Amino acid sequence: MTQFSRRDVLRGSTALAASGAFASVTSAAPPASAVTPQLIEAAKKEGRVVYYTSIDLPVAERIAKAFEATYPGIAVRVERTGAERVFQRIGQEYTSRIYSVDVVNSSDAAHFVVWKREGMLEPYVPEDVAKYYPAEHKDPDGTFASFRVWLCVIGYNANMVKAEEAPASYADLLDPKWMNKIVKAHPGYSGTIMTATYQMARDLGWDYFEKLAKQKVMQVQSSADPPKKLALGERAVMADGNEYNMFIEKEKGTPLEIVYASEGSPLIVGPNGLFKNAPNPNAARLFQSFCFSPQAQQLSIDAGGLRSLHPQTKEKPGRKPFGEIKKMKDDPAEVERTSADIKAHYSKLFGV
Repeated sequence: MTQFSRRDVLRGSTALAASGAFASVTSAAPPASAVTPQLIEAAKKEGRVVYYTSIDLPVAERIAKAFEATYPGIAVRVERTGAERVFQRIGQEYTSRIYSVDVVNSSDAAHFVVWKREGMLEPYVPEDVAKYYPAEHKDPDGTFASFRVWLCVIGYNANMVKAEEAPASYADLLDPKWMNKIVKAHPGYSGTIMTATYQMARDLGWDYFEKLAKQKVMQVQSSADPPKKLALGERAVMADGNEYNMFIEKEKGTPLEIVYASEGSPLIVGPNGLFKNAPNPNAARLFQSFCFSPQAQQLSIDAGGLRSLHPQTKEKPGRKPFGEIKKMKDDPAEVERTSADIKAHYSKLFGV
């Protein structure tokens, strides 16, 4: 079966300009949709919803079970894998005219740029998104919105590094004392790290990565791997990795500490969207609305270590408030456009 890459998708699509993170390339968003008795009844007749997601499986299943408890009689089938595999799977299925997925979440917002350009997404705006979400976190045409956000962070093992000696910035990672002590994920395998690498290359310059490569950095694949390497004591410092995995490790008692770089931390966005050919369209709409409800958003914070843009949620005690952190800016359209070049340049610099 043919692989379905970003380049393959765009080969037959109209080249439309996009500016800003969630730029409009079609029309205006539909009116906000409330959860009505009619929608619930129609969803119950369908009886299930299929959710393709790159959210950590325990978190996705918690959200699924909460939905099933709220709407008895509608089962959620969670299909969890990495963001790039989600993207490839949907491409393969749609190429073969197999329509299995109802709702999708990816940690690579650039995937939604492609799906939208191909006309694969169904416009639908949950009431909570319309009321509470900032413009930069909802597609102007209503095809997707930021279900979850998090940061890509520096971190260290407190048993191996004293707090006063820990790096406070990306520049600090270039100190010779960190030679052979840093772990970092490769952007070719992770949507999170692809997005973070784009933001860092834009804000810090590629010469930063050229210098970092001389530190003999351990390369791993998943953005969840650097926190694991720290926890195991295989490396003292991580140059990047998921903030939420660090939260989870810290809350288990692992001696890890998060560093929010003085230059700013890359902002990662994981949108949700519906497909036009969804086999269970009403259940898909109901599930999408639930995902953006305060209940589901709070679950993603408490169980998943994620950040929410819903103002009716509360941040977990002990975590640095999202609003106090200096952040780099996401730009999914540019990530999508430059991803092949980013992979190639990075691989050349790091020899991997």
